[in-house]
Amino acid sequence: MEYPIKLPETTIENFYRKLENGELAAAKCSKCGLTIFPPRPLCPSCYSESLEWVELEREGEVVTYTIIHVAPPDFKPPYIVAVVKLKNNIKIIGILKEDISEVKIGLKVKVEVEGGRGEGWPLRPRIIFTKSNKN
Repeated sequence: MEYPIKLPETTIENFYRKLENGELAAAKCSKCGLTIFPPRPLCPSCYSESLEWVELEREGEVVTYTIIHVAPPDFKPPYIVAVVKLKNNIKIIGILKEDISEVKIGLKVKVEVEGGRGEGWPLRPRIIFTKSNKN
């Protein structure tokens, strides 16, 4: 007798599949309404497994950042890694493509997706921030 196992939809692997297609998504709990990023198969608030995908905003503002001077292969230093707060209060991390002299806390940015499944590391797409016109 076979017992099929239903795998959850809102896994980190499925998040990266969506990212490869240009979608920036989080999980939302159908029971308590919590938006969960990074997505996971279980709500950390009410432990419900009833989650669905929701599209995230593509604009936010820099809340903190660091300048990387010693980089792994395929990255050209110096570059900026930033934490950006989106309108729905979700915070995401990515690479800020901005002149180092121009970066500041509160900088308004747009969220984009770059690369993925190419040669070398990283194989996953990258979240990229670019300066918004709203500054």
